[in-house]
Amino acid sequence: MVEPLDLLRSNLSRVRIPEPTNRIYKQECCVSFDTPRSEGGLFIDMNTFLAFGKDYVGWNYEKTGNPVYLHIKQTKKLAPEDRPSKKPTLLAIGIDGGFDNNEIEYEDAYSIVILPGYVTLPFPSVELPEKVRLAVDAILRAEGAERKEQVAAWTADKKQVSAYAMNLQQIDNGIIIPPSGWKCAKCDKTENLWLNLTDGMILCGRRNWDGSGGNNHAIEHYKETRYPLAVKLGTITADLEGADVFSYPEDDSVLDPLLAQHLAFFGIDFSSLQKTEMTTAERELDQNTNFDWNRIQESGQEVEPICGPGYTGLVNLGNSCYLAATMQAVFSTHSFYSRYYKNQNLKTAFEVAPADPTVDLNMQLTKLGHGLLSGKYSVPAVEGKDNANATTPTASAKQEGIPPRMFKAVIAASHPEFSTMRQQDALEFFLHFLDQVERVNSGKPEVDPARCFKFGIEDRISCSSGKVAYNRRLDYILSLNIPLHEATNKGELEAFQKLKAEKTSEGKEVSADEIVRPRVPLEACLASFSSPEEIHDFYSTALKAKTTAIKTAGLTSFPDYLVLHMRKFVMEAGWVPKKLDVYIDVPDIIDISHMRSKGLQPGEELLPEGVPAEEVESNKPVANEDIVSQLVSMGFSELHCQKAAINTSNSGVEEAMNWLLSHMDDPDIDAPISQGGHTVVDQSQLDMLISFGFQEEIARKALKASGGDIEKATDWIFNNPDASASSDMDATTSNTVPTADAGLPDGAGRYRLIGIVSHIGTSTQCGHYVAHIFKDGRWVIFNDDKVGASINPPKDMGYLYFFERLSN
Repeated sequence: MVEPLDLLRSNLSRVRIPEPTNRIYKQECCVSFDTPRSEGGLFIDMNTFLAFGKDYVGWNYEKTGNPVYLHIKQTKKLAPEDRPSKKPTLLAIGIDGGFDNNEIEYEDAYSIVILPGYVTLPFPSVELPEKVRLAVDAILRAEGAERKEQVAAWTADKKQVSAYAMNLQQIDNGIIIPPSGWKCAKCDKTENLWLNLTDGMILCGRRNWDGSGGNNHAIEHYKETRYPLAVKLGTITADLEGADVFSYPEDDSVLDPLLAQHLAFFGIDFSSLQKTEMTTAERELDQNTNFDWNRIQESGQEVEPICGPGYTGLVNLGNSCYLAATMQAVFSTHSFYSRYYKNQNLKTAFEVAPADPTVDLNMQLTKLGHGLLSGKYSVPAVEGKDNANATTPTASAKQEGIPPRMFKAVIAASHPEFSTMRQQDALEFFLHFLDQVERVNSGKPEVDPARCFKFGIEDRISCSSGKVAYNRRLDYILSLNIPLHEATNKGELEAFQKLKAEKTSEGKEVSADEIVRPRVPLEACLASFSSPEEIHDFYSTALKAKTTAIKTAGLTSFPDYLVLHMRKFVMEAGWVPKKLDVYIDVPDIIDISHMRSKGLQPGEELLPEGVPAEEVESNKPVANEDIVSQLVSMGFSELHCQKAAINTSNSGVEEAMNWLLSHMDDPDIDAPISQGGHTVVDQSQLDMLISFGFQEEIARKALKASGGDIEKATDWIFNNPDASASSDMDATTSNTVPTADAGLPDGAGRYRLIGIVSHIGTSTQCGHYVAHIFKDGRWVIFNDDKVGASINPPKDMGYLYFFERLSN
């Protein structure tokens, strides 16, 4: 029998000492959510530095032949009851200097394990070969790859010192600011007042979309004078760091190191002032903790925790609630349940994965699916979290949930925003996720679960000539405007506006329980999508002139799962996206059968396809310059803004902004704007692709799909091996593309509500997302790692609604 040390020495060639650039996994298994705290601990491959749970390390040995592993097992330490709490120095949780959240402390035990016989040697030990000791020390010293990918989860953003503070010009105009009794110099506002630090003018702040706030006088003053810095009166106290200083040219809250000097210039003794106003950040926080936060999270309700298969929570990685809420809804569909759980086990996914399974979307989706649906990690936490000896879970104990670190890293790799720790739009994430799933399953539509959400839309355009055109496109979501004029509680709204006006005149605030919000039926939102819309300056190929056309839209197929996106974000003054405060009355069952597009009807005549060369330019879609310039000033590219204006028929900035936010991830968003609905193909580029050996029809389609970019066109051809010219999806004036949505799911138009993703907060870039899912005959709330029976699901407050088609 071979001695353990001799066995280890014979396998030293399979042991590597990690370099600083190596990614070392030591907190989580690559194919499951096992950790060093799991019953079997964690095994780190000392050749690849990938980690595996006890039930999965054998698979790695079979696949790679790597026999030597560092085994890490963590067990709870007994915590003294009189442990003092540390005073925090950072606005952060669970990091050095942050709040002490009384996390349990663990004790680490290490050993060297040699497979397949699980021969074990203790570590540390002077008897171990030096190479092994050096390798283990380097692994233990290194920061784990998981930690590198998810850093500083809750650290607040720090304000930057303004570039204008140190050399700020101040005008000696004799103005002395009194310690109280302030009023806007241009209106009667006495709240939300800002002192310009250059000339001492006191002016009101920005007007909110609902009419509250100020009258924009402070920002208008900046536009006239270009005096850069202002401080919010009522936020100045002896603690000057807490004062709310805003830089207009930098468009951000900033630090002014010379604020005391700048205030003294106008006779202000900051040491005697009391805080009477919220800072911008505090108001944002206050808005995020109003009653809708509580309703969506069902705060104050005795929510019964639920554990078991299908009831696993997702740990918040730091503003990852948009991901958690979306994925809970996605995995509640039969398509994703079957593809990544029922019909694919972890071992199969691991066997077909590349050498590094952490970067394989198929592997990480299978891991996530099994983590969420198997019930393995959905067990109650033991009673008494701080009691290391506790072993008995209670009926009311909450689960710990699973952290979707590796999945987030994979899905965000191709997207610069989702790879950050910032809050994101759940809609944008949902569309990006489905795009990645579709790419991975390219050429295999029978196993692509993303198709369950996909459907066709057909626009019918009728011009004054009496002729028509039909344009088709595919989408994953039905994005709906909210027609506030269709509110069913207009009487209550009028009474509330009177009450609000009365209280405002008395200098009082309206309390949260007095607020009345518009109630709009979902049917009105669906009707708004289908209702006729005027298109001005439409070039008619029949009249050979511009005219006004009428556009209507319908669906060419009904998906297995219909996702409705409510356009709740509007533009307030200054073109800042804000959330529409409205309720949508959503029934449990809807029928959209009437929304099916009828296609070309008997007696209808199509608009001519051909456009004479001299008229091509006049047929080019033209974007409204006012809309484009306003969107460009908000930081979007001019091409994107032009497309947004054109695709919303130049109907306004708000509509263009909504379109832009929903289409930023479109594969053709950077493609040149087409002419007459058809991208003009450059003959020299076409010849070049033909010279590469591609068929002319395929080359032409690839150039259209890629906007004339040779490199992208080549990639498109390789990524679409089954493409054919007959499946061209360009907008067309004919009805010759009846198979554009062929193969997509289709059926009756009756649907049942099964999921709601709700947003709490004032914009998609802040706040919180929560999911409510209808499971096993009841509604369940998924609030990150908290899972429980829903008592009052907020059906009227959703941002995304998931409907499942009824079989009958």
